[in-house]
Amino acid sequence: MRFLHVISLAFAVCGSAFEFVHPGLLHTSTDFSRISTKVAANAKPWIDGWYKLTNNSHSALTYTARPVSSVCRGLNAGCNQNYRQLFNDIAAAYALAIRWKVTHNAAYGTAAVKVLNAWAKTMTTITGSSDRFLAAGLYGYQLANAAEIMRDFPGYSGSDQKAMKTLLRNVFYPMNHDFLIRHNDAAVNHYWANWDLCNIASILSIGIFTDNTTMYNEALTYFKFGNGNGAINNAIWKVYDDGTAQVQESGRDQGHSTLVIGLLGVIAQTAYNQGTNLFSYEDNRILKGAEYVAKYNLGYDVQYTTYTNRKVRQTVISNNGRGSIRPIWELLYNHYVKVERAYAPYTTQMNLLVRKHSGGAEGGGGDYGPNSGGYDQLGYGTLMYSL
Repeated sequence: MRFLHVISLAFAVCGSAFEFVHPGLLHTSTDFSRISTKVAANAKPWIDGWYKLTNNSHSALTYTARPVSSVCRGLNAGCNQNYRQLFNDIAAAYALAIRWKVTHNAAYGTAAVKVLNAWAKTMTTITGSSDRFLAAGLYGYQLANAAEIMRDFPGYSGSDQKAMKTLLRNVFYPMNHDFLIRHNDAAVNHYWANWDLCNIASILSIGIFTDNTTMYNEALTYFKFGNGNGAINNAIWKVYDDGTAQVQESGRDQGHSTLVIGLLGVIAQTAYNQGTNLFSYEDNRILKGAEYVAKYNLGYDVQYTTYTNRKVRQTVISNNGRGSIRPIWELLYNHYVKVERAYAPYTTQMNLLVRKHSGGAEGGGGDYGPNSGGYDQLGYGTLMYSL
């Protein structure tokens, strides 16, 4: 397989020691310095984003974790689905971690650590249907992000962090790696792009949190050269002459199309904070996909090419879920427009629409419904990414 050959070469070339930036997943020390300054000054739009976070019940000091030893996701899998306990607790750990980092109030740091420790010392496995691989991908990258923010909190001891690293390395990563290699014993293009992408995001994030260069390289190599639908040229597979590019899930529905764009943003932002620019990779391919998805979900017409693989043949773009709202656009808008100075009219419009829909700033877990789709992204982008 091309991916296996390329990845072995990548490890041979890139296996030398690499000094990771910490904190350095979705957010860096520079980011937190900017956010703290802006919030203290009551500057917009940061203060709007701050209130969005502080008004969310997941950020309350009274939040209590509900860890389980075995996380189950998927119907008719011989286990009772309980994965919502995990995604709610991750949303809480992340929000509490941000409150500590911005205010330096140790009570929030202590509360975040309690949630992280509860899972690190209780969870041992992920089970369920094939959806277990979604759980491993989505919650792996998110859990690593919450823990990464807390790594310099005095109350997050070395032994506590070791327990979290063990959980991520021994429970989440093996499933992430196995999915990208074997795809649950299905054809390599059987699963939609978001399945690959969440597992790439998890491997990338766990690699950085645990200072594992091999994992980091594995994620980057699959993103660029993998065989599955999450590799960048498969996830965004048809480039048009108007600055847009069709997404692999465009003929499926718009909820999943926006998920693809959100996960690509997570991967690119994380790599960027470690000095690798995936935003500009393949002539800003992620931006072209984002512009396509934003344009269609804003109500405009887009070009469409029939998509076919071993599973489906889709002759028209799907209007199912058109207008889908996810808190993913601040990250993309701020990087491409503010950092890269790129032309991104539809991403810009979509970002403004999501802000308006969300009450002035992107929200987080729980602000977009109680089900898993509302927790697929960590959110709070207006606060965290505005420049």
